Amino acid sequence: MKPTAATFIKSHKQAAKRTALQSLKDRFDYGLNPEKLGAVSAYLCDPKTAHLEFMLIKEQYQAAAGRPAEHGALCYQIRQAFPQGEITPEEANKIGYETVMRWTKGKYQFFVCTHIDKGHIHNHIYYNSTAYDYSRKFRNFLGSTFALRRLSDRVCLEHDLSVIQNPKLHSKGKFLHYGQWLGADRRPSQKEQLRSAIDTALAQRPADLPAFLSLLESAGVQVVHGRGGVLSFKLPGYERPARWRSSTLGSGYGPEDVQAVMQNGGDAWRTGSGRSCCVSR
Repeated sequence: MKPTAATFIKSHKQAAKRTALQSLKDRFDYGLNPEKLGAVSAYLCDPKTAHLEFMLIKEQYQAAAGRPAEHGALCYQIRQAFPQGEITPEEANKIGYETVMRWTKGKYQFFVCTHIDKGHIHNHIYYNSTAYDYSRKFRNFLGSTFALRRLSDRVCLEHDLSVIQNPKLHSKGKFLHYGQWLGADRRPSQKEQLRSAIDTALAQRPADLPAFLSLLESAGVQVVHGRGGVLSFKLPGYERPARWRSSTLGSGYGPEDVQAVMQNGGDAWRTGSGRSCCVSR
């Protein structure tokens, strides 16, 4: 299976010897560089003046909450990289827009810059750390990159793109860009393949647990029924099944997580702790 968008999230704080406004503009100028830009879209802001508009919301937040909005992250950046030749800049921009809209649930300003200066098309997505109604700040959380990747994978599957089965995260060593993933030849483990199968099944919006399990079986996953109703999954070529629980398959892939997605119509991606992927307060 060919990979699709390689995705991660990064926070941006005020730079040394720069004001908050200057720090935002410096960051946004890179994304809006006309020599790199292939497409751009925005929500609740104009990309050319987004640094001013983001700060205006922060000032309103400060007036309402009585505490500075510049402390901590000024904004967040999502990066998505796509395989060469599989997608146009316009399509990549649309996927980026849809991904960040779901991620922020329409509560934060954002704009999507699609770059075409590399061997692969990629998005730089910037969203305000302060909600548009200046009621809260976005709180990043442990496992946010994992949750974001799952959401991005789902959006890509809905657009008939494929999914990276074996991404290497920052926490596991040097970050791999899309081109390096293409060169990886290690066979994914059974757990990695099962996580991919679960993502693919959920992307088809199963109505209930039996429908979900049926989709897994259609994909070649053997569903093993154990004592007490405990389920395990097994793939051809492996001797032992993997028990279906988040401690075995990974945070976000346990039965409670899958049930939460199905109960919310497929739009509520969860981390293993049960929190929504867009945690704000």
